[in-house]
Amino acid sequence: MAGEVVKISATSKREGGQSAPSEKRIIVTGGAGFVGSHLCDRLIAQGHNILCVDNLETGRMANIEHLTAHPRFEFRLHDVIVPLQVSGDVHEIYNLACPASPPKYQIDPIHTFKTSVVGALNLLDLAREKEARILQASTSEVYGDPEISPQVEDYRGSVNTFGPRACYDEGKRGAETLFHDYNDRYGVVTKIARIFNTYGPRMNPDDGRVVSNFIMQALTGRDITIYGNGAQTRSFCYVDDLVAGLIALMATPPERVSPVNLGNPGEFTILELARLVLDKTGASSGLVFETLPVDDPRQRRPDISRAAAWLGWAPTVPLSEGLDRTIAHFAQELRQKKEAPARVS
Repeated sequence: MAGEVVKISATSKREGGQSAPSEKRIIVTGGAGFVGSHLCDRLIAQGHNILCVDNLETGRMANIEHLTAHPRFEFRLHDVIVPLQVSGDVHEIYNLACPASPPKYQIDPIHTFKTSVVGALNLLDLAREKEARILQASTSEVYGDPEISPQVEDYRGSVNTFGPRACYDEGKRGAETLFHDYNDRYGVVTKIARIFNTYGPRMNPDDGRVVSNFIMQALTGRDITIYGNGAQTRSFCYVDDLVAGLIALMATPPERVSPVNLGNPGEFTILELARLVLDKTGASSGLVFETLPVDDPRQRRPDISRAAAWLGWAPTVPLSEGLDRTIAHFAQELRQKKEAPARVS
């Protein structure tokens, strides 16, 4: 499957595969995923040519179906643990390839680790070859179960290297190391975004993360499952805000290579989130408490001072408003699934 071109549309190019002067050619790996598809939308709207790369392990063609006929959009089915061959110019690479949900990335932890480390290595080599800027979608998980709050970028974290979440946490930490070294050794212009909990339309209904879990359980009349006592906290950033931050980070001067937190500093307990979802959906679901998973962080809250200073960025969508949009999206997906004709085997 690696390298298979599922659809290549006629991009706006000059002869010899060169992009028109007013456009950039941008690669988005993980581009059929939740965040990646929104990023593709925004970059297309800005007038750029997009090569969307995804192995569809967790990405969905439904997320990019509306783009497949666009003249500046190309999709390639490819796994980033295999080197990516691209002809012509490339100006920017956004590396969003990797499952971000514990139930998903734990299905094949070795592949998850390879995606983060080998995938980053392959894309950094491509960026070096093309003299392109490259941005790594890292994660707040590099802070582990933090001992300080809010988490600042200089905090080195409290991470278990030997556990079920380590394939993701340590994979992302390894990718950050490679980004540092390629910048330091080869002069590749690198950017690192440490992304905190993000939510919004196009999350996979069976994603396994807390927002999608709670909404789908409420909409389908099931009890809400809370792990632990619900006192652990998260900071939820709406996807549109995150995408704006990623694009702003990519545009920063070359010398700004240190990681940048991107997230909403508003902090909510898991129990508060559950009650908010129940209130907004009108569901009569009960609350079921189960054992907290191994290494599940007790607290998540970003310090976004660096993002404010470097990018002029801060989130604008409050949780209540973002949940309304997300609930409406999931409700529509459920209606479409119910109305879809049954397949004849």
